[in-house]
Order: sequence, then C-alpha cells, then structure tokens
Amino acid sequence: MSTGYLFLLLLPLLSAQTYHWGPCPTPKVQPNFNLQQYLGRWYEIERLPVQSEKGKCIEANYGMRKDGTIQVLKSRFYKDKVRWTEGTAVIPDAREPAKLAVSFSYFTPYSPYWVLTTDYTSLSVVYSCEDYFRLFHVDYAWIFGRPRFLPPDTVRYAKNLLASEGIDLFKMRATDQMGCKDN
Repeated sequence: MSTGYLFLLLLPLLSAQTYHWGPCPTPKVQPNFNLQQYLGRWYEIERLPVQSEKGKCIEANYGMRKDGTIQVLKSRFYKDKVRWTEGTAVIPDAREPAKLAVSFSYFTPYSPYWVLTTDYTSLSVVYSCEDYFRLFHVDYAWIFGRPRFLPPDTVRYAKNLLASEGIDLFKMRATDQMGCKDN
C-alpha cells in the first residue's frame, strides 16, 4: 500500500486533529519534575482537538496504583451524562520523569504525554505527538488548571510556551467548564 493511499485513508480520522508534515517536534519538558506533586485533579482549560474528548467539564485525575503505574481517570459531560475513561500512565525512563506515556486501552500502544511546564498548584502544559512514518505527525496539547478557570495572562503564558516550541495552536479551543459540578 503506498503512503499516499494510506494518508487518504487516515485523513478523515485526522480532519479534526492538528497534523503537519514531517516528524514530531521535541519540546523541552519540565526540569526536576515531581510526580507526587503532580498527582490529583486537573481541569482542562484549552486543548488542540482530540477525537475522543468531546463534551464539557473535562477533567483528569492522576493517582498512584500499588503496582507503581499511574491511574488516569478522565471525565467529561457529553450527551447529557458524565462519561468516564480510565487509562494507565508510566514513566518509561526515570531520568526523564516529565516524559510520561499514557494508554487508555489494552489494545493501543502508549502515547507520549510530556509535561512541558507545571507549577503543581495552578498550571500544567502538556504535549503529545503521534508520528506516522516520519512523513507527518499529529499534535495534541493541553492547558490544565487546578481550578476550573485560569486568569487570561496564565493562559496566554501557556500558549506562548507552546508556540515557542513550534507547536501550531491555530485549532486550540477553550474547554467549556461552565455549570460543571465537582464530584
């Protein structure tokens, strides 16, 4: 199968995503990342499109499991009900703890989940990228907050950081956190 044909088959899946020619960029990640401080609830403030993340009131809660893996429990309000997704995160290389890998199914490989910056108490900026034969890649980026809403200056800072790493933010959109209930 030619790569052009493969690209045409994948195009409908990628249309909502943010894809670009060439391999994934390699942005700098949070130095001295402390996983224990990162654990807990984070609310999604803005994101690049993710096909599986439709809805509002999106949040992620990270916790340690007894086996040393990280439980990722995501929730969102979609089609009049709260929907939960559970995944697993690992740190593939202890020398780079801010470069996590996440999977939401036994049948899918782990995807990069890189924490570019966090202050642990209010802001986290996360980036992921899927590389397809080094011909093109799909970007994912999230701005998370410990509170449901962040000041505009903080969001601007996060977007500037992503842009400075060469990440195209044209499709980045705010997540609706209005009228959400805390569990």
